[in-house]
Amino acid sequence: MVRRRPESRGEEKRREEKERKKERRMMDILKDFQRLFFSMSRLTSFPWTVLEENLQSNRSSEFISEILKQGVSSVGPIQEALPLRAHQTACDPLDELYDALAEVIGAEDAGDCYKSYLLPCGEAVSLSESVALISEGTTGLVTWDAALHLAEWALDHRHTFTGRTVLELGSGVGLTGITICRSCSPSRFVFSDCHPGVLHKLRANVRLNGLDERQAPAVSVEHLDWTAATEEKLREIGPDVVIAADVVYDPDVVVSLVTLLSKILRRSTPEVLVCSTVRNPETYGGFKLQLENAGLRHHVITGAGAHVFPYNRLSTIELIRLHT
Repeated sequence: MVRRRPESRGEEKRREEKERKKERRMMDILKDFQRLFFSMSRLTSFPWTVLEENLQSNRSSEFISEILKQGVSSVGPIQEALPLRAHQTACDPLDELYDALAEVIGAEDAGDCYKSYLLPCGEAVSLSESVALISEGTTGLVTWDAALHLAEWALDHRHTFTGRTVLELGSGVGLTGITICRSCSPSRFVFSDCHPGVLHKLRANVRLNGLDERQAPAVSVEHLDWTAATEEKLREIGPDVVIAADVVYDPDVVVSLVTLLSKILRRSTPEVLVCSTVRNPETYGGFKLQLENAGLRHHVITGAGAHVFPYNRLSTIELIRLHT
């Protein structure tokens, strides 16, 4: 009988460190699946390659079951799907997970779904959103990448909003504003939009996340038509910070947006931040030209922040600060 040589102290430490690294890697994968699942991201955006590499040494479904338990534990159909199929078939566990996720994410519904965007503190921003990118004649019923980018920037620059009155233009379903209210401690936050369907959804999402005018931060949802906003209305709001995300998408809209921004910056000196996904360089260039013609200067805010929310980071997204 051959006796195994006892591990030296150095070998034991290396083995323990290797196990810790493996555990951290698995936890990172779990967190990625959790973030992507709760935000109802496309299945192709899930880290399948990384997961497959980590399954090479262990073909059992134990780790996949852990993903189902910790990552998507609130969804009963998925919890039940994998164990049942694993006993009935000899399929690859990775295929089982993909099918189980698709069963829920791809389920047909009445046109709306609930998405949850996980915050660094462990809480979540939960939103009712449209499944279709365009519904009720508007694109404002879904969360767009620029809103997620601006929300991440806010989480890295909380002091910009702490103790201040914030006005958001074109709030849509409310992701950026609710993130700021939940994490950055503004004294007051004014959500705004002009489409009736968007305002209805926005008010519901604000309530869903436990925000109202009776507790800090004081929150309100306002109908604000950029072409008709009065000096009196802007004075009543009195913003210290003005934000807008994904509002530069149509040349006609850009004209009224710049007129409103110019009006805001003429009456006071708030910090104004506009975040845009540059889909059409001509439209975005036209926006900057309109700013220049209105006597408004801007500078681009650069620097990568923490990756908190799932979105397409290959998109061209630009965050600018405006001033006179």
